[in-house]
Amino acid sequence: MTDAEAGWVRAFWQDLGLPGLIDLHVHFLPPPIERAVWREFDTGGAKIGRPWPIRYRQSQEERAALLRDFGVRCYPTLPYAHKPGVASYLNEWSRAFAADVPEALWTATFYPEPEAPAYVEDLVADGVRVFKIHLQVGEFHLDDPLLDPVWKTLESAGTPVVVHAGSGPVGNEFTGPASTARLLARFPRLVLVVAHMGTPEAEAFLELAEQYDGVHLDTSMAFTDFFAERHVYPRELLPRLAALQGRVVYGSDFPTLPFAYVDQLGWLAGLGLGDDWLRAVCWGNAARLLGIP
Repeated sequence: MTDAEAGWVRAFWQDLGLPGLIDLHVHFLPPPIERAVWREFDTGGAKIGRPWPIRYRQSQEERAALLRDFGVRCYPTLPYAHKPGVASYLNEWSRAFAADVPEALWTATFYPEPEAPAYVEDLVADGVRVFKIHLQVGEFHLDDPLLDPVWKTLESAGTPVVVHAGSGPVGNEFTGPASTARLLARFPRLVLVVAHMGTPEAEAFLELAEQYDGVHLDTSMAFTDFFAERHVYPRELLPRLAALQGRVVYGSDFPTLPFAYVDQLGWLAGLGLGDDWLRAVCWGNAARLLGIP
């Protein structure tokens, strides 16, 4: 299966004349936390809300090799803190993983806690490439007052932050565009990458991307048949998405996919937004964000 699939993925980016793919939505987590996350998917827990069979259950070494075979040239690991006191553990593990895997970008997380301003400032000074936070799982608002110094540091540094803020797959009082809009009104130069296109509040997050130059949207899961069973991306937004070509980035949500990695690339191409759009989304935009030639 994977040998054939790798050939199909490589054919996709080769046909576009790209050097590979940059996937800005990939998860590698410390094994105990990864197992706990996967149990949520396996049971369709409260934060998942449905059966979600995970396709790529190989070891972490095998999964890294598979992405390499696909031609994914770089990717973050996207840890996310679910409570106070765990961010530093996740950050150190992610730093070690990135040191061992050439394609992995050193990725970190933070949480609204008194220690956050100091450790985020240290991470930025040490050269962390990407941050990830998850409002649904962490149960906090982006504009929590404890995070004000963090956002000031990140706005100054321009470090991208991947934010799961949309209410998919299951929303709660912390998800949706409201706290993102409030945050950007105060820190308009932040570089935010909205996971899953902000689905199901896709139009509201698209409007934020149109308003703020630092706001990007990642494609992970948003255009898939699996997501469309509950959250269909509004087709009337596609002309605006085409016009926003420079701020849409490819993301897959590997390894927690219920379908083949290559299928998601096919759904992206099926939007009919053209090869230039695909080239920007699958390489150019993320390369600019990350400073990759």
